[in-house]
Amino acid sequence: MGAHQFEAGSSTSSQWVFPASALLATPSATTSAMQLDKELYDRARGVEFLYRLGASLQLPTTALFTAATWYHRFYMRYSMEDYHRQDVAAACIFLATKTEECGRKLRDVAKVCQSKISGAVADKVTDSDIQACQDAILATEEVLLEALCFDFVVDSPHETLVDFFDRHLRDESDKSLCDAAWCIAHDSYRTVLCLLFDVRIIAAACFILAQRFVDGDHSASLDARIASSAPSASLPTPPSNKPSSPDASRFVIDQCQFNEAELADLAEALTILIEFYNSQDTLGSMPFLSSIGTIQPPATPESRLKLYSHNLHVPSAGNTTKAGNTKNTTTMNLSQRTPESTHGGSSPAKATLNWRPVKGEAVGDDAAPSLLAHVRLDLE
Repeated sequence: MGAHQFEAGSSTSSQWVFPASALLATPSATTSAMQLDKELYDRARGVEFLYRLGASLQLPTTALFTAATWYHRFYMRYSMEDYHRQDVAAACIFLATKTEECGRKLRDVAKVCQSKISGAVADKVTDSDIQACQDAILATEEVLLEALCFDFVVDSPHETLVDFFDRHLRDESDKSLCDAAWCIAHDSYRTVLCLLFDVRIIAAACFILAQRFVDGDHSASLDARIASSAPSASLPTPPSNKPSSPDASRFVIDQCQFNEAELADLAEALTILIEFYNSQDTLGSMPFLSSIGTIQPPATPESRLKLYSHNLHVPSAGNTTKAGNTKNTTTMNLSQRTPESTHGGSSPAKATLNWRPVKGEAVGDDAAPSLLAHVRLDLE
């Protein structure tokens, strides 16, 4: 099969692809004076809440990725100060259950949402709380539809990854590479990559970073993996007929045949992913992330906007600090609390008796396997 299947031509509308500088001019920044690192942190918290809400509702992962993309798009047009991340996440999930044909009743979405916000067992959530949550979801959904301009079409890097796997997977030894790439693609929605790049670029970045992660420290650098191919010594041939490189580390580059501008975007996407992993607690609760967070990123312009800083300063739920007060507190308003992460554990929850998981569908709280899976995320 030829490389033409990976050529540009995504259905992603250009109105949803932004330059990195646009992140400095979001409504949260311009009307609410929110710092960029705080906004990015809260975006990640919202996507984590969205993932766990969708997992508890046993939604297919396609619905989660669609909802996560809408979530990021919404906050390019409205401030996080005006619309709480949990209300927006719930509205995105509810809308996705309709467009992705995996319908869930509004009451069920509200009940699970309120359960996760309050920390109470779902059966113990009161009718008044459920009604209030339903009202919030419906009100937010109206604004969401306006923000999206009723443009519901969303592409996912996972679709391109499946094509990569079909072409690259030779035996069981490549399974760890596929698993790592799949997990990184899940984690990419915790970043703003879906706002900055076409899904081909994101999929390629996830695959190449997974290759480098699996191959180890002594393998080819990311710069070597994404460098444009050297001119052939033979007679000129059309780009689509270039011979494949024998170097497996350049598989994606040979298949996609990116131009120079796309290679620059690919380098930036790889750098953002590495920055995101490195910003996690690699010395504390997530030391295993240090092996990916400390990978040398590819060369990028010195003037580029750095999005994720190491060890984000935003306090967690158990370490909340009041303004002007450095004293830690162990309590907080439950309405502002993002519950502890339960998705992605090593032991999937048991499915209900009348439901059987299918490929691409979430089981219990394990909706979005990721490299952040086996610990409590620093997103509370």
